[in-house]
Amino acid sequence: MIDHTPKSVMLFAAGFGTRMRPLTLEMPKPMVPVAGRPLIDHALDLIDQFGADTIVANTHYLPAPLHQHLEPKGVEISHEASEILDTGGGLRNALPSLGPRPVFTVNPDVIWKGENPLSCAAKAWNPSQMDALLVCIPIKRCVGRTGTGDFSVTNTGALIRGGNLVYGGVQILKTDLLTAIPETSFSLNVVWDMMAQENRLYSVEYPGFWCDVGTPEGITQAEDLMAKNV
Repeated sequence: MIDHTPKSVMLFAAGFGTRMRPLTLEMPKPMVPVAGRPLIDHALDLIDQFGADTIVANTHYLPAPLHQHLEPKGVEISHEASEILDTGGGLRNALPSLGPRPVFTVNPDVIWKGENPLSCAAKAWNPSQMDALLVCIPIKRCVGRTGTGDFSVTNTGALIRGGNLVYGGVQILKTDLLTAIPETSFSLNVVWDMMAQENRLYSVEYPGFWCDVGTPEGITQAEDLMAKNV
């Protein structure tokens, strides 16, 4: 039996963290402490628990602390020196290290409460049907999220824009379409829209709770969620 589970993980760590200011004026957002540990370590815990052959993190803003923290942990660095490449450009830039197979991508600025979201995605991944599988949370189980959700599920099971499902920052993604984008810097939203047009964009509903740690207020909310017995 062929194992279709991705073996490589991309950690997005290059952003400016503008919503987290003033904390990010002197440190990159993934190094902001939550419950006494850098945010990115909570993401690395999930990856370590799941298991991966390769972990790559992209960097740009205030990279030195991240390099010093991640390199001893065996994380490869894809440094975006001249310009920040956004999620799509950053992932494409890291492909020489990640390899040609589908990859996990992980946003480190969130906290998950419950099942490991990488395991949740791996169990639902069907590459014959899907080009991407996003771990999504119903907005009623999201902490620190304002406004509406990102997606909803059609009667075929595919995703469309708008609805009460929030993308949680973990996905499995085929990377083939990245080469079709002419821009150097671009968001993975561009790739998702291409996949959605072909009914190849899917989600799996996360059964637990989730917290956005994008602002200083989100730190307290995340620590409260981590302490709850839910």
